Amino acid sequence: MTPIAELRGSIPLAISVFRLPVAYAFIASVLGNLVPVIPILLGLEWLTRLLEKHWKFGRQLLEKILNRSKKHSDIVRKYGFWGLIILVAIPLPGTGAWTGSFIAFLLGLDRRCAFMAIAWGVLIAGVIVTLATLGIIGVVRVTG
Repeated sequence: MTPIAELRGSIPLAISVFRLPVAYAFIASVLGNLVPVIPILLGLEWLTRLLEKHWKFGRQLLEKILNRSKKHSDIVRKYGFWGLIILVAIPLPGTGAWTGSFIAFLLGLDRRCAFMAIAWGVLIAGVIVTLATLGIIGVVRVTG
């Protein structure tokens, strides 16, 4: 659920450090990664208005976060729903569900459509990260 790491950090941690079953690590990480999406998509407009009126520091912090998200918005502007899936599915820091949610807000995308795209992207990222984690663990076991 944390920004930046998201499931890109939780899946390898759950499998390699905590030795959780792969299916459990995958499902828990995907669901945990989707939890913040709903409040972001539903509450960011309200939070923006509140901060504009009452809290200068909070407004500046939110503007900084939104400006950072704008850097990744070109693919979503160009490809819409599919671009949002691709952006969220790329298993790199700064391209996950949090960034996708902020970009959906910035571009005024339909919330339901944005949530579906983000959910698909999170699922794809989860598969990629899980397979990569299992591959790395396998290589480590073979090489000693």
